[in-house]
Amino acid sequence: QVQLVESGGGLVQAGGSLRLSCVASGAISNILKMGWYRQAPGNQRDLVATITPGDVTYYGDSMKGRVTISTNSAKNTVYLQMNSLKPGDTAVYYCNAIVRWQATASWGQGTQVTVSA
Repeated sequence: QVQLVESGGGLVQAGGSLRLSCVASGAISNILKMGWYRQAPGNQRDLVATITPGDVTYYGDSMKGRVTISTNSAKNTVYLQMNSLKPGDTAVYYCNAIVRWQATASWGQGTQVTVSA
């Protein structure tokens, strides 16, 4: 099993930046892909970005051009650099991992991002 812990959320003014971190523990060598999703109240959970251990990235439409996903050299931490934040980006941001031989994806507990106007 892989466990995920997010950090870095908070309150920021519109136009500001935040960097989220997600630390994975457990069977990290079995991770096939990690990513960030977000969910605002009353909305579905949407993909923000994903990255593979080989640093292949994919960005969802919601924040494309304003976010960058990256990992550390140990491939156990994933970062989400968010720039030019808007009030509409206010949501709980969740870290996700797709893990080989694990029946379901791993999810973190979420970190709140609030963008004030």
